[in-house]
Amino acid sequence: MKRTIIKIDEDLCNGCGQCVTGCHEGALQLIDGKARMISDLFCDGLGACIGECPVGAIELIEREAEPYDEIAVMERISPKGAATVLAHLKHLKDHNEMVYFNQGVEYIKQNNLNIDLSILTANKMNTEHKHQGCGCPGSKEMDFSKSTQNCATEASNEEVPSQLRQWPVQLHLLNPMAGYFKNADVVLAADCVAFSFGNFHNHFLKGKTLAIACPKLDSNKESYIEKLSAMIDESKINTLTVIIMEVPCCGGLMQIAKMAVQASARKIPVKQIVIGIQGDIISEDWV
Repeated sequence: MKRTIIKIDEDLCNGCGQCVTGCHEGALQLIDGKARMISDLFCDGLGACIGECPVGAIELIEREAEPYDEIAVMERISPKGAATVLAHLKHLKDHNEMVYFNQGVEYIKQNNLNIDLSILTANKMNTEHKHQGCGCPGSKEMDFSKSTQNCATEASNEEVPSQLRQWPVQLHLLNPMAGYFKNADVVLAADCVAFSFGNFHNHFLKGKTLAIACPKLDSNKESYIEKLSAMIDESKINTLTVIIMEVPCCGGLMQIAKMAVQASARKIPVKQIVIGIQGDIISEDWV
C-alpha cells in the first residue's frame, strides 16, 4: 500500500520540539535533543508537523509501505539507543497495541539488548524519556473492546451503553493495520447513519470495529480504497458491512467498498444495509 509519511533530517533538526506539539497522532517525541518519529504505525502523513519546523528538517515522502512489521521497526530504531526504543514501546503500550509491544519486548530479549524494561511497568517513565507534548488527544488510538464486552445488555430508558470498541472512527484517521482491525468484523457506515437509526449501537455496532465516512463531502477517496484493501489483505478482516442512507449520493460509499474488494487479493463477505431518512431499515443484503 502506497502512503505518505514524514521523514526527519536529524542533521538539520535543532531540537526545538515545535513539531512534537504539531503532531496530531503523538507519533513524534523529542529524545536526546532530536525530534524522532517513534512509530510509523501512528504517523498519519498529513504533515501538520512540517509547518511547525523552523529549520525545514521535515518533509513528506511517498513510498510503498509494507504491512507494519514490529521487528523491522526495532531493527531500525535500536541503533538510536535505549531512550528511543523505550519511548517506542511505551507509545505502543499507551495505544494498547499489545501484540506489537510484546513482539518488541521479545526482540530485545532475543538480541540481548542492554535495555531496562522495568521502566515500562512504572507509573511514569523517567523524565529524560518522557513525551514532550501530547499531540491531539482526540486522534489518539484507543481500543476499549474489553470493557464493552462486559457491559450490561440492558439499560435504563435514560442511558444506553456504547458499543464502540476503538478510537478514532473517521476513515481518514484510521490506520488499517491497527490491532483492533485484526480478524475483525468491520462496519463501514455513512456519517449520518447513527443519527438516523436510533438503535445503531446495539443493532449494528456490537462486537464490531467501526469506520465512518461521507462519500459526498470527504476528499481523497482513493485513500479510502487503499485503506479498505489493506484491512482486507493485511489485517485480514472477516466481514465488511456497509451501512448507507437511502439518499442517492450515499451510494458512493458502497462503490468505494466494491472497488476495495476488487483490488484485494482476499475475498470476504460484504453486506449492504440501507437506512431510511426516518430511521427504518429499507434493505439488508449480502452483495
